[in-house]
Amino acid sequence: MLAIGIIPARYSSTRLPGKPLVDLGGKSMIQRVVEQARQSSLSRVVVATDDERIQQHVLGFGGEAVLTSSDHPSGTDRVREAYEQLGVQANCIINIQGDEPFIHPAQIDALVTLFDRAAPPQLATLVKAVVSDEELFSPHLPKVVLDTQGYAMYFSRHPLPYQRQFPSADWLLHHRYLRHIGLYAYRPDVLREITQLAPSPLEQAESLEQLRWLEHGYRILTAETELATLGIDTPEDVERALLQLKIMN
Repeated sequence: MLAIGIIPARYSSTRLPGKPLVDLGGKSMIQRVVEQARQSSLSRVVVATDDERIQQHVLGFGGEAVLTSSDHPSGTDRVREAYEQLGVQANCIINIQGDEPFIHPAQIDALVTLFDRAAPPQLATLVKAVVSDEELFSPHLPKVVLDTQGYAMYFSRHPLPYQRQFPSADWLLHHRYLRHIGLYAYRPDVLREITQLAPSPLEQAESLEQLRWLEHGYRILTAETELATLGIDTPEDVERALLQLKIMN
């Protein structure tokens, strides 16, 4: 099976300009993401960027990178263009966040495995159990509810379900909540289709792109992980990442 990992990496960032090139203990963030992804079962790992500085940096450390349009509204659109530039026929494409330098190879493999079956899913993503009230009520950590087969029914920045019979402080005692981990996998034909969809009302209400796909009838299969990740969005996140590196070393 041919599984390709594509890492969208924009130079512009409101809170952390040049984010992919930020130094984390002697290596750039994008290099650390690439190196982690290469430890998975992916056949190929490619950075998709809109900036020549990032492209040249990736090529300089021995990575593979393609230059894409700067007009893409989302990372999904950038992944599609990069895949089309590669000119290959993959079984699945994994969209790997370019700001998660501690992504676990096992998390990537969990999604790849879902496509190694007679009837692969249209789309797939990761979920993780919520372990604290801070996670549960944070609007920055989307939650997801699943059907009995592990397909996503809805994503929200609000805790779902709402437990009417209990105070919110006790919700975790009475229900197992799941949060969404933003690692996506697509069949190539589905990737082409979803990038042609217009924004949907639910997506605009929650500011969650995956709701557009659900509203248009696509099914998203999930795999569960127990592994935590650390996304980098602010200078404070960089400091936390440096501390994590010290602990790991």
